[in-house]
Amino acid sequence: MKLQDRSAVITGAGSGIGQAMALLFAHEGARVFVADINGEAAEATAARVVAEGGQAQAMAVDVIQPDQVQAMIERAHALYGRIDILCNNAGIGSTTDVVESDPDEWDRVMTVNVKSVFLGCKYVIPIMIAQGGGAIVNTASVAGMVGIVKRASYSASKGAVIALTRQVAMDFIDQGIRVNCVCPGTVDSPWVGRLLQQADDPTAARASLVARQPMGRLGNPEEIAKAALYLVSDDAAFITGTGLVIDGGLTAR
Repeated sequence: MKLQDRSAVITGAGSGIGQAMALLFAHEGARVFVADINGEAAEATAARVVAEGGQAQAMAVDVIQPDQVQAMIERAHALYGRIDILCNNAGIGSTTDVVESDPDEWDRVMTVNVKSVFLGCKYVIPIMIAQGGGAIVNTASVAGMVGIVKRASYSASKGAVIALTRQVAMDFIDQGIRVNCVCPGTVDSPWVGRLLQQADDPTAARASLVARQPMGRLGNPEEIAKAALYLVSDDAAFITGTGLVIDGGLTAR
């Protein structure tokens, strides 16, 4: 029970990595606040947490809207009396290079993936300062660390998340707030599944993603959730401003 008596807000928790975080954190004793732009998906995750013996509340949240992010933080704080953990996990992807990328697509990917992290931190940090500390984990990607073909806006956005993670960590280190990010490789998530279905040959596209991973397989959401659990737990008390890579060896080549 690494998170006994703690509360956690997790965005993008209706599926994939965010859902795995919610389930694992609850199993470790946390009260989880499940946020997702898809309200029904958020409710389903919260119901699953409760069915497995945990505590959870759900809310539909568009993480690029300041008023909605502020309302999410305020509601979670009102429910639990404190917010010990924030996981800025919500994000979207793209599969274009800079020539193919539409300016509107570029703006949306950057907004969802980067502005959402800014907003989450902006509204939760004052609460964490007042209560004496907290832990924030942002979901970045190895695409923000190395060149990945056809990921222009996605790579740029995740590189920004890594940089922002370091910067926020330094601003609030004296207030007992630790800020880190997880940097997954390719994960077998619903988002990846949707991208594959858009390919001309989904089977071949999946095979190419698997081949890109030196371990010869995709990661799974639970593996990323376990890395996030480590970063928000007391086991990582001496860690801030870093990116934990979970990529099956992709960046080791």
